[in-house]
Amino acid sequence: MTEPDGKTLRKTLAGLQLLVVEDEAMVALLIEEMLVELGARQVDVAGSVAQGLLLLGDDREAPNGAVLDVNIGGEKVFPVAERLRLRGVPFIFATGYGAAGVAPAFASAPILAKPFRLRALRQALSTVLTPLATR
Repeated sequence: MTEPDGKTLRKTLAGLQLLVVEDEAMVALLIEEMLVELGARQVDVAGSVAQGLLLLGDDREAPNGAVLDVNIGGEKVFPVAERLRLRGVPFIFATGYGAAGVAPAFASAPILAKPFRLRALRQALSTVLTPLATR
């Protein structure tokens, strides 16, 4: 990446573990590849809300951040978002529904409109992950 902000985010994602909750396998793979390209150390992918909650179990290390689709197989991802919030993990929503599909309790979370490109994902993540670089 040649853009200064790309270098900054690559540095921010380097060594980080991220969670993706997405039920469309091809979309999940694409997001995973983008996150690895941005420097993520590990990307865990959950294809259901239940699997997302399992990956956030108390005995597991919390991820550094997450990308959540809002509608997962007809089920809303909000239980995962709530668990992330309780554990202090920053996240973004990636959805085709826009802000209208996000519960009011999560209105402050960044929303990335699908479909999106690497640059848009990088920008959305920078709004929640940049503070991690100073921790």
